[in-house]
Amino acid sequence: MTGEFSFFGMYFPWLMLTSLLALVATRLISIFLARMGFYRHVWHPPLFDVALFLVVLGIFVTLFNLGRS
Repeated sequence: MTGEFSFFGMYFPWLMLTSLLALVATRLISIFLARMGFYRHVWHPPLFDVALFLVVLGIFVTLFNLGRS
C-alpha cells in the first residue's frame, strides 16, 4: 500500500487526509468544550487547541495504520 491516495487523478498523501479529519474533529471537540465552560480552566486556549489537534491526529494515524496491517 502506498502512502498516497488518488482523487480524480491527483495524488494526495494520507497524512493530509488524516490531518483534515483531525482538524474537523478538533474543532467539534473545541466547540463542545467551550459550551461546557472548560476553557475557563485552561491557561492558554490556543496552545491547548494545538495540543488537542496533535493528540487527535495521533489517534487517527494509529487507527488508520491498524486498519491497513
